[in-house]
Amino acid sequence: MALLGYFSSLNPLNLLASLPGNIAQGVIWGIMALGVFITFRLLDFADLTVDGSFATGGAVTVVLILAGVPAPLALAASVAAGMLSGLVTGLLHTLLGIPGILAGILTQISLWSANLLVLSGANRAVNVDNYKLIVSLRNVNSAIITATVIVAALISILYWYFGTEQGSAIRATGSNPHMSKAQGINIDSMKILALCLSNALVALSGGLMSQYQGFADIKMGQGSIVVGLAAVIIGEVLGEALFRKRMNFWLRLVFVVLGGVIYYLVIGVVMWLRMPTDLLKLLTAAIVAIFLAVPYLRAKAKSSFALAGKRGAQKDA
Repeated sequence: MALLGYFSSLNPLNLLASLPGNIAQGVIWGIMALGVFITFRLLDFADLTVDGSFATGGAVTVVLILAGVPAPLALAASVAAGMLSGLVTGLLHTLLGIPGILAGILTQISLWSANLLVLSGANRAVNVDNYKLIVSLRNVNSAIITATVIVAALISILYWYFGTEQGSAIRATGSNPHMSKAQGINIDSMKILALCLSNALVALSGGLMSQYQGFADIKMGQGSIVVGLAAVIIGEVLGEALFRKRMNFWLRLVFVVLGGVIYYLVIGVVMWLRMPTDLLKLLTAAIVAIFLAVPYLRAKAKSSFALAGKRGAQKDA
């Protein structure tokens, strides 16, 4: 009876009303996931800078808008700040020989103090009534359209760029750094370039998110790497399930963004079910773990040993 009463108290209309907001957030976070995809998949680099550069993008955007700078220029400045963050991580790794994951952590910690200085405190708010913002929570449908247009442009640019000689060199560096170096590619430069590009996208996402929610907060980037990984893994698993061998690079980029949307739709359903918010991080980790395990389990099931076992069982039968 208690369970029946719980489900009867849930209003599907509330879920439907929340879906546009979840989609808007998912598309904006999808831009951040594109940045994570570059380091995690293409460069094979575990970059934890993103937790800091996401907040940096939001902080720079809000502070400049409050200072009277037009929102597009403020967003461009946030992209530059993100590139600088990636540059620091890249130099720590390539010039000083610090392992990639530690270099990212060091930059992330440094950005916490930098973001506090930029914001002159823990947070700053920007009112859509006083400033012309690119996206806003006040008009969710417009935010979805605008963010989708930006994503489409970014995917087109990334698809073109990674088909160029320089983009291919970055992909080769992540795939086989020793062979790339033997072919005359400066792998240190390619790593720095990829980290700058990745964190530029992350900061862009942070700048859009700060406008959408109406404020920048020192903690807004905490756990963003997990969200980015979740979007990448969910998108890849879904895309490969639908397209299999036809899953080309362009589709991968598209499904990375769709992974962000799906992730936030799942979060929306969880919130609608009134699950404790304290369990949200645990749920996120569980989602990522499940989708990470799916490709491995699927490959294991299709392995030659498994097929041989099935054939033997059929013969015995």
